[in-house]
Amino acid sequence: MPYRIIQINPSATSNSRASVLVIYTGGTFGMVYEPQAGQLVPFDFERVVDRLPELNRLDFAISLLTLNEIIDSSNMKPAVWVELAQIIQDHYSSYDSFVILHGTDTMSFTASALSFMLEGLSKPVILTGAQLPIGVARSDARENFITALEIAAATEADRPLVPEVCVYFNSLLLRGNRSTKRESVQFNAFTSENYPHLANAGVSIDYNRPFIRPYQPNQSLKIHKTLDPNVTILKLFPGITQAVVESIVNIPSLRGIVLETFGAGNAPTDAWFLDVLKGTVDRGVLIFNVSQCEGGRVTQGQYQTSKHLLQIGVVSGADITTEAAITKLMVLLGREPGYGPEAVLRLRTLLAQPISGEMSE
Repeated sequence: MPYRIIQINPSATSNSRASVLVIYTGGTFGMVYEPQAGQLVPFDFERVVDRLPELNRLDFAISLLTLNEIIDSSNMKPAVWVELAQIIQDHYSSYDSFVILHGTDTMSFTASALSFMLEGLSKPVILTGAQLPIGVARSDARENFITALEIAAATEADRPLVPEVCVYFNSLLLRGNRSTKRESVQFNAFTSENYPHLANAGVSIDYNRPFIRPYQPNQSLKIHKTLDPNVTILKLFPGITQAVVESIVNIPSLRGIVLETFGAGNAPTDAWFLDVLKGTVDRGVLIFNVSQCEGGRVTQGQYQTSKHLLQIGVVSGADITTEAAITKLMVLLGREPGYGPEAVLRLRTLLAQPISGEMSE
C-alpha cells in the first residue's frame, strides 16, 4: 500500500532552506484526551499543525508520512525497522533529512538498528517522541519535535551538521546507538553514559562537533533489509542455575546471545557455567559480552572471572549498550546467513569492532 505524503507547512515551500520528511510511527506523542471516551486516543496526525501552529514559522519545508499501521513502540519489530529503512532509501534523494516520531520504550532499539541498517548514511535521521501526549497541557512533545526538526535541517557550508542516526530528547541530542532509556516518569528519558552528547539545546543549540560523525559526501546509501531474529539476551544474576542457562543457550535455531555480565565483563567461574558457554561457542553461536552497568566497559581478562570468557571465545562488547548489541547481532547475522567456521570468524571480527560508532575501539 503506497504512503500518502502531505506538506504540513506549505508557506515554507517556496523559499525553504531545507526539506525534512517526518515519519510518524505512533507512540505517546500523537495522543489527545477524548472527553466522551474519558481516555487518551490517537488523533489525526495530518492535522498536527492545529496542535503545533509554530510549525508554520519554520523556514524549511516539512512533509509528513504516516505508517499504514500506527503502533505503540512496545510492539516494535524488525519488520518495522525494515519498513523505515526502505522509506528513507526511497525518499533519500528528495529530502535533506528525516525525523522519526516514535514511542520512547523502544526508541533506542530502533535508533541502534537503523544505524547499522543504513550503511553510507550522510543525512540526519533524528528520532524523537514524548513522555506526555501532545494533547496534554504540560506535554514535552512540542519542544522535542520542533527542536528535532531544527537539528535535522541544520547545515553549515551546505552540509548537514549531524549526518547520522540520533535520538533527540529533553534538550539533548544523543548518538542513536549510544542511547538508552533510563526514565519512565521524568522528562529526561534518555541517557548516553559512554559517549558525549552531540548537542545541547538551550537558548541556542550548541553542537559538540568533535564527537559528531564526519560528513561523508561520496558514500551511497545502502540498506540492509535482512535481520536475523534468532538472538536472545542472557542476563546473569547471583544464583543463576545450570538449568536456566541451558534452557536459553539451547533454544532451537539460536545464533547469537548478548551475555549481560557483572561490572567489567565478569561472570561466574563455575565449571558447569564455562562448559555450557564453551559448548555453545563451539557449535557456532556468537556470545557477545555486555556489561550490566550503564557506564564503563567490558575488559575481558582484567579479572580472573572474565579471563575464562576470553579463553572460550566470548566476544567483548567493550562499552556498547544492550540495545545496540542485540540489534548489531540481528543485522550482522542477517548479512551473513552461513553457519560455517569462516562465516563465524567474520562475524566475530565485525562484532568486536565498531561499525557505526556504537562502541569504542
